[in-house]
Amino acid sequence: MATHYRKLSRTSSQRKALLRSQVTQLIWHGRITTTEAKAKEVQKIAEKLIALAIKEKDNFDEVTVQAKVPKKDADGHRVKVEKDGKKVTEYVTEEKKIKKDQPSRLHARRQILSVLYDVTENGKKKADTKKVDLAAKLFDEIAPKYAGRNGGYTRIIKVGQRKGDGALEVVLELV
Repeated sequence: MATHYRKLSRTSSQRKALLRSQVTQLIWHGRITTTEAKAKEVQKIAEKLIALAIKEKDNFDEVTVQAKVPKKDADGHRVKVEKDGKKVTEYVTEEKKIKKDQPSRLHARRQILSVLYDVTENGKKKADTKKVDLAAKLFDEIAPKYAGRNGGYTRIIKVGQRKGDGALEVVLELV
């Protein structure tokens, strides 16, 4: 009995974690270097996620909402006001336009997030680190780029054999 996927000499939990990690890095960086067998498995998953993002990229409504934001001075610092002997931040109400997902896009977003890991972008200071929304990157940057394409969103380029164990290394990248 043959399996329909490569086992990669790992237990199912290890294999799933490895593939999720590599798909996340491929979406985040645009290219990864790995072995040929792993690349072919990662390619299957990545192509499905990109196809899902392309299908649902335009299913949202623009909605105007009232947002309570802190008032800031010329230097960008929050304005504090004294109330009852305590310093409290002063807030103002602004209108903001946001994208509200339709149910099918929300479902697609949750399917994508079930595969991808969370990514944090590091700054110079700890306060500068921020969480990156890879699902939004798929919908807003990658999907419009491949909208006119029927599959084939990634390519595998053979690099050569790895020095340590002689495994065939490849570069997997978004086209």
